[in-house]
Amino acid sequence: MGHVNNASYLKWVQEAVISHWRGIAPPEAVARHLWVALKHEITYRRPAFLDDDVVATVLLEKVQGARAFYETVIKRGSEVLAEVKSSWCCLDAETLRPARIAQGVIDRFFVKSD
Repeated sequence: MGHVNNASYLKWVQEAVISHWRGIAPPEAVARHLWVALKHEITYRRPAFLDDDVVATVLLEKVQGARAFYETVIKRGSEVLAEVKSSWCCLDAETLRPARIAQGVIDRFFVKSD
């Protein structure tokens, strides 16, 4: 039918969330931690097609223990194609066990502007 399949949405969400983490977390935290998806809940609004340029915008809603909860909105221009709520588990890169993120790192994601 010319539209992208569900796996494309998941790929976009994964790329957006990991890019968000790498763009804000300090390099030493990025090197020490990995992220794995635990759950994705996708609400589809409109289909995306094979040649569409889409933008995924992420918002970190909260961090709880070793888990992070994100909302990602996927748009084509001003049109919302999908809204995705996802939860992720932070892993220690060496042990591959769940790891809490230091509060100083978490605070970087929730900077309040005046």
